[in-house]
Amino acid sequence: MDNRHFARANVKWPVSISTDDSSRDGVTINLSPSGAYIRCGSPLRLNEVFDMIIDVPNSEWLIEAKAEVVFSNIYGPDDNISPRGMGVRFLTIASTDRQIIAKEVLQHLQTGKVEIAPWKLQSLQTLIIDKNEMNSPGA
Repeated sequence: MDNRHFARANVKWPVSISTDDSSRDGVTINLSPSGAYIRCGSPLRLNEVFDMIIDVPNSEWLIEAKAEVVFSNIYGPDDNISPRGMGVRFLTIASTDRQIIAKEVLQHLQTGKVEIAPWKLQSLQTLIIDKNEMNSPGA
C-alpha cells in the first residue's frame, strides 16, 4: 500500500544535484509535490541533504529545492525495474514551485490510465488552488 500524501506522476524532467563537494545530473522518473525518484549514475547516500534544480520542460522555469535522500539504489541493478538512482523528499521548496509540480502531476494523472485514490487527487487539487481564487467574491 502506498502511504504517500501526494500522487506521483511518471515524468522525466532534467535535474542538477549539488552537494558541498560534488555535482551530478539526473532525470526524474516520477515526481510529486513532496518528492521524486531521480535516476542518476551516481546516487547519493541515504539521509544525505543536497540542493537541486529541476528544469521544467517546455518552459523557462527552474525549480530550486533542498532535498534529502530517503531511498538510494547505489549498488543494485540498473535496469527498468530497479533504475540506479534515489528517492528524495523536498525539505525546502517554494510554494509556487510546489504548485507547478502539482499541476503537472494532476494533468498527467488525468490524461493517463493510472488508477489513483480520489483523496490523492483531491490533495493535488487543493494544493494548486490559487489564493486569489479563494479571496474572490463568491468563492
